[in-house]
Amino acid sequence: MAVDDTPPPRRSRRGHGRATLADVARVAEVTKVTVSRYLREPAKVAAATAERIRAALASTGYVPNKQAGLLASGRSNIVAALIPNLSHSIFGETVQALSEALQAAGHELLLASTGYSPEREEEQLRALLGWAPLGLVVTGRHHTDGTRRLMADAHAAGTPVVEVWDYQLDEASPFAQIGFNHAQVGRAMARHLLAAGHRALAYVDSGVDTDFRAHERGAAFADEARRAGASIRLQRAAKGDPFDAGRQALRELLSAGPDASSTGNSVPGNTALPGRPSAVACANDHLACGLLMQAQAQGLRVPQDLAVLGFGDFPVGRQLQPALSTVHPPSQQIGWATAQALLAALQSGSAPVGQALPWQLIVRGSTLAHPLAKT
Repeated sequence: MAVDDTPPPRRSRRGHGRATLADVARVAEVTKVTVSRYLREPAKVAAATAERIRAALASTGYVPNKQAGLLASGRSNIVAALIPNLSHSIFGETVQALSEALQAAGHELLLASTGYSPEREEEQLRALLGWAPLGLVVTGRHHTDGTRRLMADAHAAGTPVVEVWDYQLDEASPFAQIGFNHAQVGRAMARHLLAAGHRALAYVDSGVDTDFRAHERGAAFADEARRAGASIRLQRAAKGDPFDAGRQALRELLSAGPDASSTGNSVPGNTALPGRPSAVACANDHLACGLLMQAQAQGLRVPQDLAVLGFGDFPVGRQLQPALSTVHPPSQQIGWATAQALLAALQSGSAPVGQALPWQLIVRGSTLAHPLAKT
């Protein structure tokens, strides 16, 4: 019997980027040993040297191959995802749905939390790409130039890339988006309060500078209020515990006199209301819950004296009296739809397809009609 000794065909490797450790060392003007030490233990490299190496990593697009010698195929069954914050239930729901859908198809999720830091996102993305993931999920569309380059290199190498929790079409971007338009949400929040008769509005924005989606909702909220001729104050929440920040935000809003300027944690350049607001929208439900409880502690009736509107539909908001009106985002749907888009792209070899998902403004007891509204 003839024996077929033809070696089996080699499976193609996924691209890990063309830059080598030597390329990084040359650009940074250090040795390869120093670059390796920085990648393993950056704290042990002098600050000036570390800065040169960081710049060289960003300019070359170098990605360490942590699977070298472990997986002969250069492939994994991993999908990598970067999420801003795992303490918020809305992101937790997305991650859970994404993980379950991928696991059902035989894949696992490799997760990193960026803490809303674009610089940390870049470093984590470089580390995650070293595992040669089958697919890549990042949150939002705002990234550093280095992150964009890493995403573009992964995309060019055939790795499906999806931006989640955002949907704002950009023909110049090659990445699929699965989420919703936050400016549309902000406008809807303002229209809801305006329709209830309120003409003195405020928006308590996230205290996190890089919470771009919350800021977009706030800017659109303010623009819609101004278009309707209502007065508007944008108040930046303090950093730290969001319930405490919501309480503090209301105290600051109520302490502003008729001629006061926007001060403290408020956003610069906004004019103060000629009196206190009759309705406040918040960047998230935790801020709104703290604000609502502070209003009641100060003897204000909700919603008769002050209407309160949140975002996120967190469970705690439904337990308050009155229950919190809010926006319910498609948290779980984002995770499930992202998994399906990645799996379809892997099967077809084409780029993932983006998708705009529906959200819902849920009216509860905290935003009943204003007593001066026309009937």
